[in-house]
Amino acid sequence: MLHKKMQGYDIPQKVQKLGFYPYFRTIESEQDTVVKINGKNVLMFGSNSYLGLTIHPKLKEAVKTAVDKYGSGCAGSRFLNGTLDLHLQLEEALAKYVGMEQTLVFSTGYQVNLGVVSSLLGRHDYLIIDEFDHACIIDGARLSFAKVLKYKHNDMQSLEKILKKCEPDKIKLIVTDGVFSMEGDICKLPEISQLAKKYDANIMIDDAHSLGVLGEGGRGTASHFGMTDDVDLIMGTFSKSLASIGGFIASDAHTINYLKHNARSLIFSASIAPANAASVLAALELMEQEPERIQKLWDNTHYALKLLQEAGFDTGHTETPIIPIYIRDDFKTFMLTKQLLENGVFVNPVVSPAVPSSSSLIRYSLMATHTFEQIAESIEKITRIATELGVFELQKQLHEN
Repeated sequence: MLHKKMQGYDIPQKVQKLGFYPYFRTIESEQDTVVKINGKNVLMFGSNSYLGLTIHPKLKEAVKTAVDKYGSGCAGSRFLNGTLDLHLQLEEALAKYVGMEQTLVFSTGYQVNLGVVSSLLGRHDYLIIDEFDHACIIDGARLSFAKVLKYKHNDMQSLEKILKKCEPDKIKLIVTDGVFSMEGDICKLPEISQLAKKYDANIMIDDAHSLGVLGEGGRGTASHFGMTDDVDLIMGTFSKSLASIGGFIASDAHTINYLKHNARSLIFSASIAPANAASVLAALELMEQEPERIQKLWDNTHYALKLLQEAGFDTGHTETPIIPIYIRDDFKTFMLTKQLLENGVFVNPVVSPAVPSSSSLIRYSLMATHTFEQIAESIEKITRIATELGVFELQKQLHEN
């Protein structure tokens, strides 16, 4: 029965036969503004390396030094034999960086949300999430014993309506992305905080796409709004601005102590490799030493948005280096992605069922190391091919209807 079901799943194969399959594209070089695919140079506008640190010599040197001292891995979980002094050094640096009492490092950002969201609340508590929260928050919610309630994206009336339904003497945890990974908009933290105080709720921010982007020195969403003291938990990943892999949760000492002994994705997973921990420490130092990187990221963001909007593209409500280019048709989105790659530009398609077909988009993301010339070249090609595919005509028709 299992094999029959697996054999019947042929959606990817059908898309491959049509020549539009846009996933698992193989990169043959380091993750930079230009990558090599099938032996050809391609402009990379699909990366989460917002500060462009993945190829920085200081990170590479930190990795080599860590491997020489600690070896390639830890051969166990943090809970048992897998905690290094390097992990503790990283946790201390992260706590200082985000302005929280303590942090706890996990092997991936996905595992952070899976372990934290699933373990904090009991059967009679409430887990309240934005409908556009990342998949790992959704999966953590599925594992939680709490009552899970969703509010409409960034809709504070919807959030308050839900909070009113909750029993006042139970724990209520609001979990939201800081920067939403597809739309590029920022959560309404000031309003969320007001409602949290009014209804005695707690707040957890997923800063996966906020660290290195928002706030003083890239410290994230709470720093951006000057509201670090109003947030109970801050989650972050290492695989984006921090140019490695792994993740962390930051909170008060009591909460971190609880998670160290209850978050199953921490206890039952091998710890982050020494090389990864060392590279994150190096990235944190670079962010402090080179604040101009963040400014360059924002200069690039404003320049790209200006060009895209002048060309007539719908970029939604983005406020960050994540720019959605709405195509609003799955087929045209696949075609645009394919033809852009053939013309030397890498972007990521977002289609149904991830979003409704009427909301399909190209996810165009910027790095601090992009040049204005690279941005202009990519947008010229996106505009030309989109015109050939009738994207602007489609948008006009949708608008008229």
